[in-house]
Amino acid sequence: MANYNPYKKNPKLRAKKNAYQRKYNKKPSVKQKSEERWTERRRRGIAGKGGKDLSHTKGGGMVLESPSKNRSRNGKNGRSTLK
Repeated sequence: MANYNPYKKNPKLRAKKNAYQRKYNKKPSVKQKSEERWTERRRRGIAGKGGKDLSHTKGGGMVLESPSKNRSRNGKNGRSTLK
């Protein structure tokens, strides 16, 4: 059974989601974390090659982690938690 995706068939809902996502991605904190991950991937020589994600830790470092575990870790009220 395939996952249900309400955005696929509803253009208004998809436009609303995309507008929110554009606004969210412009936040300085989001840009900084993204840049940190990308810089670290380049430093490790794994940039653009797929594979594991770099996950921020509570101590401020980064570790390699499977994408499924990294992206599924959500805390209370849908807020993500650090490894």
